Amino acid sequence: MKKIIILGGGGFIGGHLAKKLKDSGFFVRIADIKKHEYLTQDEICHEFIQCDLADPVAVENVIFEDCFELYQLAADMGGAGYIFTGLNDANVMSNSALINLNVAREAVKKKVQKVFYSSSACIYPEHNQLDPSNPNCEESSAYPANPDSEYGWEKLFSERLYLAYNRNFNLNVRVARFHNIFGPYGTWNGGKEKAPAAMLRKAAETIEGNTFEVWGDGQQTRSFLYIDDCLEAIERFMKSDFIGPINIGSEKMVTINELAEMAIDISKKDISIHNIDGQEFIDKYGFKCPLGVRGRRSDNSLFRSTIGWEVNQPLIDGMRKTYAWINEQVKHAAR
Repeated sequence: MKKIIILGGGGFIGGHLAKKLKDSGFFVRIADIKKHEYLTQDEICHEFIQCDLADPVAVENVIFEDCFELYQLAADMGGAGYIFTGLNDANVMSNSALINLNVAREAVKKKVQKVFYSSSACIYPEHNQLDPSNPNCEESSAYPANPDSEYGWEKLFSERLYLAYNRNFNLNVRVARFHNIFGPYGTWNGGKEKAPAAMLRKAAETIEGNTFEVWGDGQQTRSFLYIDDCLEAIERFMKSDFIGPINIGSEKMVTINELAEMAIDISKKDISIHNIDGQEFIDKYGFKCPLGVRGRRSDNSLFRSTIGWEVNQPLIDGMRKTYAWINEQVKHAAR
């Protein structure tokens, strides 16, 4: 069996990826600071090592000599409530940077055959994403750099780190920029959840006839990619000769209010939206409303031309599947 290591396999994307690779016949080792909340070890891997990957000794022990592929998805991250308040910037930057410095060095030392690094759409310049109707997230637009968060700055640094190791030490890398991946078996509450999970949870929790909050005016735009399409894109990218960086996301853009309305329609409840921003938000939560950029959408032109594949699952289908799972979590938590 070819051996695969997934760093961050205790997280949402990492857990799905580990399960798919294990089901495909690979030997899978996961290393993460936490175990997966919703998938058992037997479902997703053959070995699980719980450790802090910011520790170089831990990374040395995790990465073995005959590794076929290593997937580096470990990061200190979360949704807008975690990334954009400014309260977690030092941890976000230092923890993730240390992980990537350790991994790049050890992957060269152990002669890992291929390394996948999960970057983010958050690396794109804020000034290219001010118009919610026409954001520019073409890969080449990343420079001059001006991400809107320290999370984005760290991701951009780590992209350059892996590409430098490719040039100087022949590390065989693939760098992908994820755009809002969502689906079941991920964080759905507590402040680290992404927008689709937050909207679906609110729809599941809100009583008929009531309202739920949407942060900001709701006209900010995003594109969202269902996890199954993300895994297909990763597999095709890894089999290609292109090293990236490359976008992995959907080109279907919606406003946050449209996403909320979609969640409400799926729930089949009579619920209205209350947009909260400005002083009202500060009075309630004690800090400025964390919104991120006004518009963001994946540009898949490069993926189409180099990999030759197109995302094909409609957003509504992924939202329905995710709602079914989140609704069960809400019911279970209420018992």
